[in-house]
Amino acid sequence: MLVNNSYHLTYCTNIHPGSNWESTFNSLQEFVPGIKREVAHDVPFGLGLRLSNIASEELNEGNHLAEFKEWLQKNGVYVFTMNGFPYGNFHDVRVKDNVHAPDWTTNERVDYTKRLFDQLASLIPEGIEGGISTSPISYKYWHPSEDDRHKTFEIAGRNFVQIVLQLHHIEHNSKKYLHLDIEPEPDGLLENTEEVLHFYKDYLVPIGTKILYEKLNLEAAEAELLIKRYITVCYDICHFSLAYEEPETTFLEFANAGIRVGKIQVSAALKIIYNEARKDAIWESLTRFDEPTYLHQVTEKTTDQVKTYSDLPVVLEQRNTFSELRAHFHVPIFLEKFGELFSTQDHIVKVIDYLKINKISEHLEIETYTWDVLPKELKRDLSESIVREINWLKEKV
Repeated sequence: MLVNNSYHLTYCTNIHPGSNWESTFNSLQEFVPGIKREVAHDVPFGLGLRLSNIASEELNEGNHLAEFKEWLQKNGVYVFTMNGFPYGNFHDVRVKDNVHAPDWTTNERVDYTKRLFDQLASLIPEGIEGGISTSPISYKYWHPSEDDRHKTFEIAGRNFVQIVLQLHHIEHNSKKYLHLDIEPEPDGLLENTEEVLHFYKDYLVPIGTKILYEKLNLEAAEAELLIKRYITVCYDICHFSLAYEEPETTFLEFANAGIRVGKIQVSAALKIIYNEARKDAIWESLTRFDEPTYLHQVTEKTTDQVKTYSDLPVVLEQRNTFSELRAHFHVPIFLEKFGELFSTQDHIVKVIDYLKINKISEHLEIETYTWDVLPKELKRDLSESIVREINWLKEKV
């Protein structure tokens, strides 16, 4: 929905099961109309659509796409953003590092993303810009050597330029502006501001400039503008809080480099503050968030760097003394405290305050996908929880 005539605000439907198109559409039909009645009763409701590769392939079969567009129109719902990060099943299976597979060195990732953009171009209403978030190229532990990472960045750069050419073609022919939003996260090949800037400067722009000169006869300055128009950043608040980076600093550095923020994913991480007198209770509270489906990296700020532990069980086993830890577990955004633990909700508030002065993105997408795996005491009715998150954010914007 459009909030304050400025932001399209929604939630990401990766919260719902959707291994194929039938299960995806069934989930949308079950949940979306009721949620819309509660948060956008008399106005169109925007949707953050998540399609697995199989669901996306099946959406193109038969009359599925036409039927979906008819359902959207009938229910006053529109699609303006999509989540193209998880390629396969995202529920009821062990996801962990497989969320990055296939990565941006593969044709499978390119083909999947291109298909999503063709579908978004068909679904999105006139006059609205659209975006698709995607993985931060690959998973760091799959590329242990500098040479391997260099080759991976080069291949990914060339593959991203394929998307640039596609989106340029779409905009030229349909006047619809779409962008690919790279989503940094802990242990991704891109996980913080510095690494994003490095990839653009040393790989994406130089590689793209050569290709766009060959394909479109563009000079370097014009080619760089085109690359940065179509390849943007998905700023996931949880992820950047795990990097211990202040929103204003990151946004200014991106702006100075001419890098746009295509989408802001509104999410909160767990924050663990050490208290010697309460340490046993703290560790017990944190243990309840240890679950086998998703990666829950933990970060710790030392004097001059951020240390990342690959998953929550590593920290729980070591139980070292610390000052503050942050865990990659998307917790409900409307809560500041979880028993002995806290959240990085304060980072959400900082981003919203910044947006009130600097409109750096039109897209706000709540992404709390962990309702199924939350500790029992935090679980509530799913629709009720989604509505509560949306209303909390609407009040803040």
